[in-house]
Amino acid sequence: MNYRGIIFDLDGVLLSTDEYHYRAWKALADRLGIPFDRERNGLLRGVSRMESLEILLEKSARTYSEEEKQAFAAEKNARYRELLSKLTPADVKSDVRQTLLDLRALGLKLAVGSSSKNTPYILERVGLQDFFDAVADGNGITHSKPHPEVFLKAAEGLGLPPAACLVVEDAHAGVAAAEAGGFDCAAMGDAREDPRARWHLKGVPDLRGCL
Repeated sequence: MNYRGIIFDLDGVLLSTDEYHYRAWKALADRLGIPFDRERNGLLRGVSRMESLEILLEKSARTYSEEEKQAFAAEKNARYRELLSKLTPADVKSDVRQTLLDLRALGLKLAVGSSSKNTPYILERVGLQDFFDAVADGNGITHSKPHPEVFLKAAEGLGLPPAACLVVEDAHAGVAAAEAGGFDCAAMGDAREDPRARWHLKGVPDLRGCL
């Protein structure tokens, strides 16, 4: 394929902070007395913080004001940021870092497309911020996945049309977003067998077989 750009999801693709998300949401749910487990947490993957909160609150016996919801989201994010502060470059697998170097050596443009507003902080913590020509994240979008906005903004940042970019995703919502935006998608992790993906990868290093 003649891809000129690769757009990576962040969590679960370049590195895994899923456990941190779970622990932060779980702490909030426990404080509020709301049932929440790892299966329920799977529904939050790839969606925005406020949408994730709404899913969590569906199991609550009461309703909450918008002010309370904003406070809950801030509480979760503070806990998540506390956990993220433990990240180091060692949290990026060596084969992932090498693959990024190889892709750049081939002349491909690289971007991140993530719904997380913490994307810049995470990239800085793990030393990946200089690998990417564009970063689109939750700070600059109004729609989270499965809406394609974040990938369209990433492609725009690369100066490329969707047809020239390959999206790398591990969540079904992300695969749906790629399809909706007119992108080919390489799926891995939980979404590896998603039939909407053009490529099905065991991990990031398998991207070489897509080029």
